[in-house]
Amino acid sequence: MRAAVYPDSGDPADLTVETVPEPDSDPGQAIVRVQACSVNHRDLWKLEGTRETGDGFVGGADVAGVVERVEPGRRELSVEPGDRVLLCPLLTCGTCRYCREGPENLCAEYDSYDGGFAERAAVEADRLVALPDGVDFTAASTLPIAYMTAWRMLERASVTAGDRVFVPGATGGVGVATVQLAGVRGAETIGTSTSARKLDRLRELGCDVTIETDDPDEMVDRVEDIGSVDATINHLGGSYGRAGMEVLRRGGTQVVCGRTAGDTTELDLWDTYWNQKTLRGSTLGTQPDLERAVSFLGNGDIEAIVADTYSLAETSQAFLDMTRRDLFGKAVVRPQA
Repeated sequence: MRAAVYPDSGDPADLTVETVPEPDSDPGQAIVRVQACSVNHRDLWKLEGTRETGDGFVGGADVAGVVERVEPGRRELSVEPGDRVLLCPLLTCGTCRYCREGPENLCAEYDSYDGGFAERAAVEADRLVALPDGVDFTAASTLPIAYMTAWRMLERASVTAGDRVFVPGATGGVGVATVQLAGVRGAETIGTSTSARKLDRLRELGCDVTIETDDPDEMVDRVEDIGSVDATINHLGGSYGRAGMEVLRRGGTQVVCGRTAGDTTELDLWDTYWNQKTLRGSTLGTQPDLERAVSFLGNGDIEAIVADTYSLAETSQAFLDMTRRDLFGKAVVRPQA
């Protein structure tokens, strides 16, 4: 089969499509004919070598496709050949306290799947989520990484109807997901970006207030003019962590899931304890979180935002387009195109 193999150079321009062996499937696994796999920043970070990969590495977590075969395992499986499915890309031990009692994304051996930028993928069959007939593969592939992450962060912040949510960098994948999912929960959102064009599109998706800036101090001033917020959902990290704490109301919560803007942030301890604010970390989500997102998409409660689609041979271009930060929505690779 064909697959997009990561180069040793770490340069997206050097990514090549090669003929590789068909994937083997172990008991309890399924072979999925990949129809769509969206590109995430974690894929770019792995390509650039900031996360361990290896020779002949094939990335891609957000797999949507059709089950070709299933290898029986010790447990009865709910999928069979011909099923339209979406992969929940969590890899967990299945036996620890968190796998037994939840939430499963706290598993000490937690990781996420790779191998979706290929014509076929071997996956754990019990990680496959059924797709409603009205949801196409390209739309479905936008959900796993971004929407699982966003929903879990909103859960961690206990966001509910009537709350006000601040989303710095709201036109990225997790930001767009947060705006839509916060709207499903009945919350008001304030989103930022440096692109007026992207902010226009964000308002169409339900963002209540948009601010065109990437300056954390300006964000604080502008948000405080609106009013303090109940939750900050922050996928950027860095100095935006400080801004996200400053704008919180007494008892508010900031949830952080990333560090693209920096590994550290300043924290005003007096403000934090005196105003009883909370800072929480969050990583991806749970399979029920993804199932919920699929149902929202199937019911029309959220919209899958696709910037462009690419053939497998164009995977390199999909990565390059993402690095230029011009895209609003997901770059989706379609290996069968």
